[in-house]
Amino acid sequence: MVNKLSDTFDITIFTIYGKGELEKSLNQNIKVKRMFEYRYQELTKIQKVIIPLKILLFQKSYYKKYIQGDYDVEVAFLEGPITRLFSTKNNHTKKIAWIHNDISRVYGNGIKAKIKLMIDRSIYNKYQKLVFVSKDNKEVFDIRYPDIKPSEEVIYNYINSENVIEKAEETIDFQFDHNQLNFLTVARLVEQKGIDRLIRIHRELIANHYANKFYIIGDGPEKEELEKLIKEEHLQETFFLLGAKENPYPYMKQADIFCLLSKFEGYGMVLEEAKILNKPIIITNTAAREAVENYKNAIIVENDEHEIYNKLKYIIENDIKSFGKDEKEYRNEDIITKLENLLEEE
Repeated sequence: MVNKLSDTFDITIFTIYGKGELEKSLNQNIKVKRMFEYRYQELTKIQKVIIPLKILLFQKSYYKKYIQGDYDVEVAFLEGPITRLFSTKNNHTKKIAWIHNDISRVYGNGIKAKIKLMIDRSIYNKYQKLVFVSKDNKEVFDIRYPDIKPSEEVIYNYINSENVIEKAEETIDFQFDHNQLNFLTVARLVEQKGIDRLIRIHRELIANHYANKFYIIGDGPEKEELEKLIKEEHLQETFFLLGAKENPYPYMKQADIFCLLSKFEGYGMVLEEAKILNKPIIITNTAAREAVENYKNAIIVENDEHEIYNKLKYIIENDIKSFGKDEKEYRNEDIITKLENLLEEE
């Protein structure tokens, strides 16, 4: 998105942590600033708690030190610490916050979640504009915060389709076993994505002689626990964590079916990428259904272990590799127009 917008705007990307997989993909005219040079995965457990807390308590001083500059617009593109940090008052800058997820679930449950929701009520009110990546997320947000002041808008994720198609042709040192169905997921290894649930479902399928293989591209805080679960269930030969990939598209293209079986979702940008490659898609019934509502080669399954198991069992049993032919050309250039108008409006 920023690569496309950098043709028109002078853009600086600010991140709390450095060494992101996609930094190399940024256009050369985009500037990058970081609070820390190291990756989030390199933090200790104590640092993962302390750093967000320090940002919350000392956000004004951090803002002045790392961010404040001659910017017309500041966009907080992720819920949590970045949104709290960018909310710091600056009379010369328009503030926009992006909401990608179901705000009622992204923080979890319990006292900690209630405190975060209470804090963020005042944080979001400091912005002039809130942008949601799905209608569902906006509706949930408005129920949680009915008295919110900023104006709101829904803008779907932008994907450069030509870039996806071109990169999908790159050669990779990897071969899927097409003697059985290969399911692929691209996701952060976090609780929201339900990879642990997927491992349990896969175990049941294998135990009941429904041969298949599952591949997960991505990294995240749950990696060690998921690797441990795979070993405990003796699934090392059929369930694979491939780690983060700078270019996941050849894997997506070569796999039989793309899955996003999350416990909850925002919109699911990877679904747009799978659509560009015309892959069969299976998703759980979350806000991500908006991404496939007009895409024939997709099915939506109820967000429940039993239902997911039954649907995958049926697909494997019948060797289904397509859910319907989609003949429409993928286009989303109008999203860039919406983004440009958003950034330019007074």
